[in-house]
Amino acid sequence: MIVSRRLPGMPARRFRLAALAVLAATALTPAPALVAHAQTARADKPLYKDASQPIDARVEDLLKRMTLEEKVQQMVAIWLHKEKIQTPEGEFDPVKASRNFPAGLGQISRPYDRRAITQGPAAGAAAGTVNRNAEDTARYINAAQRWAVEKTRLGIPLIMHEEALHGYVAPGATAFPQAIALASTWNPKLQEQVFSVAAREMRARGANLALAPVVDVARDPRWGRIEETYGEDPYLVGEMGLAAIRGFQGTTLPLAKDKVYVTLKHMTGHGQPESGTNIGPATVSERTLREVFFPPFERAVTELPVMSVMPSYNEIDGIPSHANRWLLHDVLRQEWGFNGVVLSDYFAIRELMTRHKMFDNLGDAAVRALDATVDFETPDAEAYALLPQLVREGRVSEAQIDESVRRILKLKFNAGLFENPYVDAKAAAAKTETPDAIALARETARQAMVLLKNDKNLLPLDAGRIKRLAVIGTHASDTPIGGYSDVPRHVVSVLEGLKAEGKGKFEVDFAEGVKLTKSRAWAADAVELVDDATNDRLRAEAIETAKQADTIVLVLGDNEQLSREAWADNHLGDRNSLELIGPQNQLAKEILALGKPVVVLLLNGRPLSVKYLSENAPALIEGWYLGQETGNAVADVLFGRSNPGGKLPVTIARDVGQLPMFYNHKPSARRGYLFAETSPLYPFGYGLSYTSFDIAAPVLATPTIGRYNSVHVSVDVTNTGSRAGDEVVQLYVRDDLASVTRPVKELKRFERVSLQPGEKKTVTFTLTPRDLSLWNVDMKRVVEPGTFTISSGPDSVKLKSTTLTVK
Repeated sequence: MIVSRRLPGMPARRFRLAALAVLAATALTPAPALVAHAQTARADKPLYKDASQPIDARVEDLLKRMTLEEKVQQMVAIWLHKEKIQTPEGEFDPVKASRNFPAGLGQISRPYDRRAITQGPAAGAAAGTVNRNAEDTARYINAAQRWAVEKTRLGIPLIMHEEALHGYVAPGATAFPQAIALASTWNPKLQEQVFSVAAREMRARGANLALAPVVDVARDPRWGRIEETYGEDPYLVGEMGLAAIRGFQGTTLPLAKDKVYVTLKHMTGHGQPESGTNIGPATVSERTLREVFFPPFERAVTELPVMSVMPSYNEIDGIPSHANRWLLHDVLRQEWGFNGVVLSDYFAIRELMTRHKMFDNLGDAAVRALDATVDFETPDAEAYALLPQLVREGRVSEAQIDESVRRILKLKFNAGLFENPYVDAKAAAAKTETPDAIALARETARQAMVLLKNDKNLLPLDAGRIKRLAVIGTHASDTPIGGYSDVPRHVVSVLEGLKAEGKGKFEVDFAEGVKLTKSRAWAADAVELVDDATNDRLRAEAIETAKQADTIVLVLGDNEQLSREAWADNHLGDRNSLELIGPQNQLAKEILALGKPVVVLLLNGRPLSVKYLSENAPALIEGWYLGQETGNAVADVLFGRSNPGGKLPVTIARDVGQLPMFYNHKPSARRGYLFAETSPLYPFGYGLSYTSFDIAAPVLATPTIGRYNSVHVSVDVTNTGSRAGDEVVQLYVRDDLASVTRPVKELKRFERVSLQPGEKKTVTFTLTPRDLSLWNVDMKRVVEPGTFTISSGPDSVKLKSTTLTVK
């Protein structure tokens, strides 16, 4: 049935989804008016090369000119086997490319890297490899595009995809704080600026598709990839994800010349794997998918022109995502109206055979993935290289191939690649890590830090009262910046930042104290812990250094090897413990026993159970991974030029036995343990400041609304302290009684507010019917009449409430 008008009583949201589904279903056939307009194209020029023609008409014209082999080649990429398109020295070779890919090629995977020159692991960057700089990357991409445009029969340009989790992953590009740290800013406007820089740096080198952002909701801190996420809450993840998308690609198409496409990762359930191990089954129900894991993806594809989605490696209810037609076709395409490409994760179609044990050959895997509407295979042509033969065997129809290729060609036309496939290689370096980008990296790191404890207002430190500062910890000098990173031009260590702070004011001494791993190379397979004898010596040296100081900064946590993507059985990254690795607590005990003022800074990618530090350290800061400006930002915060205002995007558990531990649990959960607490070490949304704030109870514009109405909610926030600072006003909703069980609270709105001492602001939010809705017993989204508790506060625990009645 074609829905052309809203039926009486039909919710607006349902009408929009129905209309989107119709549009998606009819998008593959050009409208008569479009065909008529296309007939005006010049006879001496292929219509698809005429930029004045509508994109859909150009797509259809090009598609009808393509052979089956040319179509299939648009659906694949090249990565591990780049020797087929380049010289042994790594220069793009058009002769080799034409010999090996006479029918063209869809995309090049990670053109910045030197794959096939230095072979590395099955995924990720090769450990120890020096990759291409800005100008080299731009020249390589230009050469590849020139081959595709000028040396293939139809001249179809290439997609060039790169990683950009917390900045463009390439040598010399600006490295911002890790994703979980970006989430701790609770500042979508800042997030948008960050990824605007990442897009600018990528496009300057010729890349046009980012494999980011990660909008997985993460509910298990044992999972090594939790650092790549924006935390445990679907609304926070959605807001930060939308901001990243606006930064990467803007809000309209075609792409601007300084923008790149995003790829939403990883649909879905990836963030709560069985046993906390990467790629483990997501043992969640459809209700949990719809309430928790779907919302960030759904919002992204329905609110912004997202053109690329990547399925997750894991299975849900026995069906891996790359083989899940219900997930990718019925929900993503039909229900949400997505008409972009589905891009496979690296080797994921192969893993339907090797890991999930569904098939014993790549052909069967290809058939299943294509049926699920996976359009692109990355990073190399394996299963999809078999598609021409599968068509000839009648196992796949050419119409299926056409559907995928339509979407791929539309992606390329909307990127402007047919008109502007090249970049200015000589200008690429000048557009990378510019002064404004470095300043933004520093400000973002400041806003990302979360103050967990500050006994007796030890912080901020007073430089005038310090004669000798001891900086202790291996990562005070050897700065971790997190996974999916390359090498920035310069990373400012904590030691460097504090030495600059102390110049002319106080002395700074350094001792390593403890060494965690022999290497911190994220891509290296083996992880070797440092032996006890070495750490005993380092700890003794650190204690002697600390004895000479009057103030101590102790840097503890993790590094890139201790929490990371476990992409193979010989490359692990998940942990069954949340404790500090090695003798870090022992070092802390001996340092604290000196009785001196001690500030503990955590640099890490996962939420750690730092019970001892929480109870005994005078001051404790969660820094996560703070990017290339780590040291400068830490000095800014420790000495009060910046007042910390970050908030936790995850719950920090007391120990692994409490897991799963997230704030928006159901009423029957967290009943209690023998001899242990159920409360977290630190709750979701928590974070202190050098000043104090008062957040009033929410005030409703009206206490009663109808089911299809919205309500304005006002919250007063006042800086009651003596310093300027930022507070995050958080608004939570609880459906008091419902036909299905509801979480005890759900974040629905937030705003980071800057206030001078004594200043008061009123923050106004609007709660819509969607915010009050639930998925009922028939799995329909509805708003049920009843009362709702509306709460405001500085975190998910310290809340003041009022009641909203819905009739």
